[in-house]
Amino acid sequence: MFKRILIANRGECAIRVIRACAEMGIESVAVYSEPDSHALHVKKADKAILIGPDPVKSYLNIHRIVDIALKAKCDAIHPGYGFLSENPDFAQAVIDAGITYIGPSPEAIQNMGSKTNARTAMLAAGVPCIPGTEASLTSVEEALEVANGMGYPVMLKAAAGGGGRGIRRCDNDAEVKENYVLTTNEALTAFGNGELFMEKAIIEPRHIEFQILADSHGNCVHLFERDCSIQRRNQKLIEIAPSNYISDDLRERMGKEAVRAAKAVGYVNAGTVEFLVDKNHDFFFMEMNTRLQVEHTITEAITGVDIVASQIAIAAGEKLPFEQKDITFRGNAIEFRVNAEDPQNGFFPNPGRITRYHSPGGPGVRVDGCVYPGYTIPPHYDSMCAKLTIWAPDWERAVKRAQRALNEYDIRGVKTTLAFYRAIAESDVFMAGQFDTGFMEQNPELLEYKAFEPRENIAAAVAIAIAAHAGL
Repeated sequence: MFKRILIANRGECAIRVIRACAEMGIESVAVYSEPDSHALHVKKADKAILIGPDPVKSYLNIHRIVDIALKAKCDAIHPGYGFLSENPDFAQAVIDAGITYIGPSPEAIQNMGSKTNARTAMLAAGVPCIPGTEASLTSVEEALEVANGMGYPVMLKAAAGGGGRGIRRCDNDAEVKENYVLTTNEALTAFGNGELFMEKAIIEPRHIEFQILADSHGNCVHLFERDCSIQRRNQKLIEIAPSNYISDDLRERMGKEAVRAAKAVGYVNAGTVEFLVDKNHDFFFMEMNTRLQVEHTITEAITGVDIVASQIAIAAGEKLPFEQKDITFRGNAIEFRVNAEDPQNGFFPNPGRITRYHSPGGPGVRVDGCVYPGYTIPPHYDSMCAKLTIWAPDWERAVKRAQRALNEYDIRGVKTTLAFYRAIAESDVFMAGQFDTGFMEQNPELLEYKAFEPRENIAAAVAIAIAAHAGL
């Protein structure tokens, strides 16, 4: 097993890996930019090393990260998610330096990072795919020809896309012409690659993904599914596990296809195979994420498998300690991404200083956070400051527990998505437990929530008023 691991990431993601290292008796080395000098991952790691002054470029400096790992005598690097986590050049640089990369091979990252290459590989393996182009589009004229041949609506997608970016739906020729330019520019800015491909749009789909683990000894299993259908502009907000939409039979079939997909590309380590499921319960491969997912916590909650510890063990050459028949799930889990954003102002980011922070607790409640009272959320990074994960024996109790935990959660100084999530958790439509990717558009009234005042603060205000009236 490794002695020392460098975490090439920040925030709650880095903290999650640091905790896994601590439980496995492995020293953790954090890296940080100057704006992150007071970040929580810097405080929690066994050792923290300044990587550079730039808030973003520092975490993307491959040579600097590898050099720090060598000087700190780290024998492995964990990329986390975001930043360099799906960069094949980074994985190769780590390997070339004689350090173990905790993740799939550079070749797997490269092949599955290209959506067109991934489609080709899945079609060859017999995995159901959304009808679409097998190669990148060469012009807007070709896009129009394909769209008319396929029939509207269609989706324009960045070939190198990820994280919900570089995706636009088109319902007619005019939208193809407009969105072709917009999506190309977005793809160039976000991924440095402007290539696009086209798929038939699946109407009212469920976004359902399967977590897989594969070792270097030829063993591969899935850890069941997560339903990520509650999204905004293709960005996930709330995830649940297992899905309330699919049957046991469909779950079994999709799980087998997820494993087939991973084996088809010789995949090793943790990954996620993402599908869209239509109204007829037909499912189609969408993409594969070659890294740890933000929402891995709900899979851990229902299966009891520590996915980050599994990543580390697999990278160290160990065999999976279980077979598919050994893996079961129990109960229901929900994850809320707590972002420093204002939902009533277009989810505009709201960085700033945390003046009060009180996290919830109790049975079945897990908080993965990276903020604390007095901490200033910098404006340079993703706005997520915590994840709230709820587990309960069944869906109804999971929702009730989520309501209780969200009411306990108190973050002051910045606007967050907490009040919005309270409105969702208390709604009948959420309790029903079945939603597609149009959830936000279908329920705009959920954004009309009122400001939330925690019970303890109401009690304090009443006490002050009584004291003032009594002349105390």
